[in-house]
Amino acid sequence: MVRNLTEQSTCTWEWVDVTDPTEADFMEISDKYKLHPAAVLDSLQPDHLPKYEVINDSIFAIIRVFDKEVGAEGDTVQDLTNKIAIFYGDNFLITVHRLKYPFLEEIKRIFVDTDQCLKPYDLFIQLVKEVLLTFEKPALKLAADLDYFESKVFLRRTYNYPLTNGMYWLKRKAEVSKRILNLSKIVLDNLSREKEYDPNIQDAKDVFLRLLTMYEEIDNSTNNLLNIYIGLASQRTNEIMRVLTIFSVFFLPLTFIVGIYGMNFKYMPELTMRYGYPVVILVMLLITIGIYIWVKKKEWL
Repeated sequence: MVRNLTEQSTCTWEWVDVTDPTEADFMEISDKYKLHPAAVLDSLQPDHLPKYEVINDSIFAIIRVFDKEVGAEGDTVQDLTNKIAIFYGDNFLITVHRLKYPFLEEIKRIFVDTDQCLKPYDLFIQLVKEVLLTFEKPALKLAADLDYFESKVFLRRTYNYPLTNGMYWLKRKAEVSKRILNLSKIVLDNLSREKEYDPNIQDAKDVFLRLLTMYEEIDNSTNNLLNIYIGLASQRTNEIMRVLTIFSVFFLPLTFIVGIYGMNFKYMPELTMRYGYPVVILVMLLITIGIYIWVKKKEWL
């Protein structure tokens, strides 16, 4: 679907919004605004990473929007984000995307419907800022999930793999989001070169740095939590093995004695003793007490 968002405004330039385009749909727009064929091809590829190119008298950029519909196990760039391709020049702005995004309508309502008619360059900055802000709620959600896993790691008494799986997906999402933000930095850097100082660009940079810091903290904290979790699980396993080892220390000599008296030999000195059975029981009890005292002295219990 192709829409001219500035058609009902007093703007002297055009904002053409293209939703879920095909190559045939885009050819007319490409011819009208003299878009480079390679850039048109890139704009139609859904998996393309962020980029910024100056082609003749126009700018071509790709930015990625966080997809709020991502599943619990989404962990790739394509799972977590969707692409928006943007062309702009002195008298046009073209946005190409496959899904509808509310922030595009909000920008239109604030800057186009009110006839403020910013330049395409200024509107592009607003678009970049809104795209970056789509990463904010997911970062807060990941931070809340991290708090949940921290409470589970430090307060629960058992450790199992489902908790590890959850922390893995959290870490993967934070890593991928951080990677996308780092790749998006090229767009902000090139915008900064076009103007020596622009408050709108600085505002977008502040949003970028804040979000990048959030994802880096989540990534680092998740990595540390995973290490702590594995360490606690290992400690728990060591404690279980220690208890089992202590039990074996108690029962090993007793098993040895029982093994001797379980042998089917006809002539064994103790078999004819009237009090042989209680004596053996007493000896086993004394051995057990002696082992207990020795273990306590070693502070193994």
